[in-house]
Amino acid sequence: MTSQTQNGLILQAQSGFFTVETGQGLVVCQLRGRLKQGKATGDLAAIGDRVRITVLADDSGVIEEVEERKQALVRSDPRPQGDYQQVLLANPDQAVFVFACTHPNPKLRMLDRFLVVAEKQRVPAMIIANKIDLMDSEAAKKIFDLYPPLGYPVIYTSTKHGEGIDKLRTCLRGKISALAGPSGVGKSSLLNALNPELRLAVNDISTAMKKGKHTTVSRQLIPLKDGGYVADTPGWKSLALWDTTAEEMDAYFPELARLVSEC
Repeated sequence: MTSQTQNGLILQAQSGFFTVETGQGLVVCQLRGRLKQGKATGDLAAIGDRVRITVLADDSGVIEEVEERKQALVRSDPRPQGDYQQVLLANPDQAVFVFACTHPNPKLRMLDRFLVVAEKQRVPAMIIANKIDLMDSEAAKKIFDLYPPLGYPVIYTSTKHGEGIDKLRTCLRGKISALAGPSGVGKSSLLNALNPELRLAVNDISTAMKKGKHTTVSRQLIPLKDGGYVADTPGWKSLALWDTTAEEMDAYFPELARLVSEC
């Protein structure tokens, strides 16, 4: 069998192995050696990257080329020889921050920090106020309604009653979305509500990845039934603002940025 060249999207990255979705299925790949020559200052390939691969006779693959990223969510990983940028997600179209209306109570300072990071990395952000069924809707809106005037849409959802799920599905359709939020806010329940067959899709990807025989934690893009992908990105707390000075912080608050010139 002769080798074939295909284009694809990296769905999972783990220990130097990359699961690439092509029009003909999933292929577990490694980087071509020439791509790794020289000193790397950041991840050469990551979930969300568009790549060109060669499929080999044993159905494994080699990544020949990684397309230029339009943007990326990165965090600094200090190493003895200088800073190294880990890529949590390449080419995100948006960041989706999930917080509960209650149980647990929303930590708005954490949400504000997430929004500043999104502004810093030039990724449009939206907010999901989940578990609306556990709280009076007017009380919930008093908590979150300050964000839409700043340019951050808020969707109120309940997986128990199905409220807001169709609206969320529409917002995710056809996009690569970074999903983040504290523990216990219902991120997994929301994903299952969006796509009841999602667990099977995740298992299919995980099975393909086992061909690489590695054990460390992976980063993964989850395909959605109606189109688009979601990456559960738990690293937002450690993203921090590692290369941001105090003087530039006002630029990442929309309500302040337009007033800076008057100060």
